[in-house]
Amino acid sequence: MNTPSPTGDQHVLRHGDQVAVVTSVAASLREYRVGDRDVVLPFAVDAIAPAFSGGVLAPWPNRLRDATYRFRDVTYQVPLTEHERLTALHGLVSYARFAAVDVTPESVTLRHDLVPIPGYPWPLRLDVTYALAQDGLTVTVEATNLGTGVAPYGVGFHPWLSPGPGPVDACTLRLDAARRVTVDERLLPVGTEAVAGRFDLREGRPLAGVALDDAWVDATPDADGLTWATLTGGDGRTVAVWADATLPAWQVCTGDGIAGIERRGVAVEPMTCIADAFRTGELLVELEPGASHEVRWGMSLR
Repeated sequence: MNTPSPTGDQHVLRHGDQVAVVTSVAASLREYRVGDRDVVLPFAVDAIAPAFSGGVLAPWPNRLRDATYRFRDVTYQVPLTEHERLTALHGLVSYARFAAVDVTPESVTLRHDLVPIPGYPWPLRLDVTYALAQDGLTVTVEATNLGTGVAPYGVGFHPWLSPGPGPVDACTLRLDAARRVTVDERLLPVGTEAVAGRFDLREGRPLAGVALDDAWVDATPDADGLTWATLTGGDGRTVAVWADATLPAWQVCTGDGIAGIERRGVAVEPMTCIADAFRTGELLVELEPGASHEVRWGMSLR
């Protein structure tokens, strides 16, 4: 009997000395390296992706309080997946299989048709494209509402950036965002505040002794309308992550106490919305029948 891999099919993309490996399960970025330097933390082909490594988070990123929400006067209940905090974490496709619909040596597009369930009764089509080019890796996700009703929607991504050959404590993290999302004991948002202290990453903050699992908004775009986060390792190399205007929120997690990661990398997660958006409506996308919503982000090694 052939035992199926928990990561599914492997799509190996190459451009020059860049290599990316994208899996059919969760459309995850399992590897991305430039030469012999990892850009993201790789994980084994026969392993369940640790801590959502490289995955697409849809139709909502981050946490949903009590796994319930009310949308257009109807209350919905989705599966509870984070029992210690009583939340539904990172959507419905983290372990779903995607099918390849377009493959080239440098790119792959993977598709998943989300089956309606009682807690999310909208049929969505997700098309996820990874493409390598001279300037690095670009990721595009297009969500299309195949149903007849308006669908609540959000998307995020979960790359664990590699610190290189040294530890996370030797890294410096920069994120040019002006406000931090404040949270309660369940890591659910209660408001925002101006960044200060260890939460002010605008000039770059050494991560020695710093633990983060927080979100930021009000990032400052560059002349091209992109916002950026960078992680510079002890080897002097920098992983640069960019996001377009459709991804106005960022989550950063240093992996402290998370099984399978244990502070070996830093999750830098561009998102369309922060946690609990299905309940609060903050930055929530309302996808009309037949309409599509597209986001773009990417990364490179400097």
